[in-house]
Amino acid sequence: MSTTGDEFDETAAGEDHLADTLADLDEELAESRAAALRATLDDYDLDEDDAAVLAGLVAGEDGIEYLPALPVVAIVGRPNVGKSALVNRILGRREAVVEDTPGVTRDRVTYKAEWMDRRFTLVDTGGWEPDARGIDRSVAAQAEVAIDLSDVVLFVVDAMVGATSTDEHVVKLLRKSGKPVFLVANKIDDARQEPEAAALWNLGLGEPHPVSAIHGRGVADLLDEIMKVLPDVSGVAKHEIGGPRRVAILGRPNVGKSSL
Repeated sequence: MSTTGDEFDETAAGEDHLADTLADLDEELAESRAAALRATLDDYDLDEDDAAVLAGLVAGEDGIEYLPALPVVAIVGRPNVGKSALVNRILGRREAVVEDTPGVTRDRVTYKAEWMDRRFTLVDTGGWEPDARGIDRSVAAQAEVAIDLSDVVLFVVDAMVGATSTDEHVVKLLRKSGKPVFLVANKIDDARQEPEAAALWNLGLGEPHPVSAIHGRGVADLLDEIMKVLPDVSGVAKHEIGGPRRVAILGRPNVGKSSL
């Protein structure tokens, strides 16, 4: 049995129409399911954080819902000044690897951090050296990228060693960035050592913030100052897909959700 050209065109047109119809149905079904899911949330008590997450979702051109990007705080400095120890202190847990050997951190590593109900992204970087070669050059490049992609920079210096020529090179890099910079004078374990921190005024980055990353001394005060200049939404980072990892506990009233 042969098929004429007109019959073939009609069949093809019918298939195209069917495909379009199915596509429309899929989209409508997805939208209806999403609407139904959101409607069921009205039956539950959402805390302020949950409500803010839902309110902050923005649909992109690809149909994916995005959250505004968290502000980014980058920690930079030469090797072995205590950057990873400071990361752990800010996070309140041991995440970054800390060793006495310089150069343990090689790549940029990001963490989600929180202080006084403010959430932000914390970036740990490898030690920066001006004349680095090979893999050390790659580490330095990662630190430079971290500066470019941050909203605030913490420049960590070993106050007990004092400012070195490498620190001065980093200062030049930071000045070019135009980013807010906090000079962190690390390894100040007690008040008797604070004159060592004061000596870092000569770097020209403003007031040094004396801290002991290992013991926690001065870190809370430092974070309070950072929060004063940290934006609510990052001016450089991309939107986050799907928001933070969250676990929802659902159930009818009086089944023990809060106890769980």
